[in-house]
Amino acid sequence: MAYDFHSIEQKWQKIWEEEGTFNVENDPSKKKFYCLEMFPYPSGALHMGHLRNYSIGDMMARFLWKKGYNVLHPMGFDAFGLPAENAALKYGLPPYTWTKNNIEHMIDQLKRMGCSYDWRRCVETCEPDYYRWTQWIFLQFFKKGLAYRKKAPVNWCNKCNTVLANEQVDSEGHCWRCNTKVVKKNLEQWFFRITDYAQELLDDLDHLPGWPERVRLMQKNWIGRSEGARLTFHAKGLDQQIETFTTRFDTIFGVTFLALAPEHPLVETIIEKASTGSEIRAFVDECISQSEIDRTAVGGEKKGIFTGFYATNPVTGKEAPLWIANYILMDYGTGAIMGVPAHDQRDFEFARKYNIPVTVVIQPSDGEKLDGETMKEAFEEDGLSFNSGEFSGLPT
Repeated sequence: MAYDFHSIEQKWQKIWEEEGTFNVENDPSKKKFYCLEMFPYPSGALHMGHLRNYSIGDMMARFLWKKGYNVLHPMGFDAFGLPAENAALKYGLPPYTWTKNNIEHMIDQLKRMGCSYDWRRCVETCEPDYYRWTQWIFLQFFKKGLAYRKKAPVNWCNKCNTVLANEQVDSEGHCWRCNTKVVKKNLEQWFFRITDYAQELLDDLDHLPGWPERVRLMQKNWIGRSEGARLTFHAKGLDQQIETFTTRFDTIFGVTFLALAPEHPLVETIIEKASTGSEIRAFVDECISQSEIDRTAVGGEKKGIFTGFYATNPVTGKEAPLWIANYILMDYGTGAIMGVPAHDQRDFEFARKYNIPVTVVIQPSDGEKLDGETMKEAFEEDGLSFNSGEFSGLPT
């Protein structure tokens, strides 16, 4: 006899709902566990990817429930955003109507899956009783000076007409929703000043028992705290100061070029004043159409274009050519680097490609003598200062 899953599953799902099997109340006598999967975006119907994700979460919730935990397992819908507005316009419906219809359909699908959700706690981020609190939280950040506006490059999908997080851009630089090629676009937007809490966030990573080391390392890299110095170079012919950030101030005597991110604010001025402005514009457009993953990939091709301008080293007084390079990112440091090819591998690869001099300013402590013309790779370790004026011979 075939298993009549339609009638049997509907029977038990009805019983679970009527008896409130998965409803949870406060119970100080039990250990607590909060199980939350990522809320679905109500842009249509659930698919097999949702089923996989929510099955894993449901398994975890049921396992701990059977172990005696008081498990809070809610569901909700991430229901704001331009994709919903665009879809609503396409079908000639108000965004609210479109979104609510999709939510109702998804709830029906999730209930048929039999997941152990406490549906009394379902939230919809498009409802005032939810977003009033996100607005309240934002106002607290704003009052404390932790929310501010500035122009910055973002991942932009021309089809969805919306900004995408890096995680929403696939490895080939396409939008996760519609597979359109993602481009970089400068937009004025809101930011949270999370850099004020970088050290605290890093310190607390050591207090996460059970977290895989690779996940903690991923978080550490995402926080991206670096200790270093900011150095200002004067750009001749542009009447501008270029602020760079370096973690290796001891290599300042080895600077042989400066490089800007394609999104750097100074680039527009360079395009206006450079004799090769059209070529620079084409190069910049090519760079910003690439994803950060492509631009910074290990072993990826380093590309650049000389601007025709030079910048003065504030320590040595020497001039260094000013380039724009694809591997420099605007959201790291200041979006401008002092290129020291002898002691940074990415700078080394870039310099070799474009015949930029390699000046050694740190020699190995074991007595080996490095020569910039014959080096096969950058020397990035500590050693003894060399060709560094009064600092030559000092350990780095």
